[in-house]
Amino acid sequence: MIVRETDDPDLFTWVQEQNLLRQYDLLSNCIEIGVPRGAEAFDKYNLWALNYAAVSNICEFGGRFRKEPIYVGNHVPPHYREVPNLMDRFVSFVHENWKISDDPTTIAAYVLWRLNWIHPFIEGNGRTARAACYFVLCLQYGGLLPGNKIVPERIRENRQPYYDALKAADRAWEEGHFDVSELSAYLQVLLKQQLNNE
Repeated sequence: MIVRETDDPDLFTWVQEQNLLRQYDLLSNCIEIGVPRGAEAFDKYNLWALNYAAVSNICEFGGRFRKEPIYVGNHVPPHYREVPNLMDRFVSFVHENWKISDDPTTIAAYVLWRLNWIHPFIEGNGRTARAACYFVLCLQYGGLLPGNKIVPERIRENRQPYYDALKAADRAWEEGHFDVSELSAYLQVLLKQQLNNE
């Protein structure tokens, strides 16, 4: 059973908000369980679960990789047949580059950008990418981070810098480079605001 936005916009919005609360509860559990495991706690099974929580009752294929084309503004994500391999490589990159930088926002920025770039799910890719990014930040720091408003909420409130930083990473990738520095700097600002309750 699903709720369509066109049928009942208010109910759809309410379900989305409830899903975000459930996703955060799940994410908190994943962080608590994952801290002792470090990088290995980050896997596709957690991503499937986070996506399912984000889209329950609004998408029939939550928690499963897409098996059809999808379009996101001007970005055309990879063909759906490439998604499983790209996701395996994505998770492997995270494991192998867990300490890619002294700044934990670098690997978190990669997670945020690459999940959005692959767009592995039918619905809820942004919500899943933001949750996964925060999962990595918390694992890197060794637990749930203090603050009344967490990084994913801050991204949702002001999306244009987020979109601009994603596009900068896309441009670098198209030119044959890996560069998430703009996204990392953006996350640093949001993380500082969260920790200082600004």
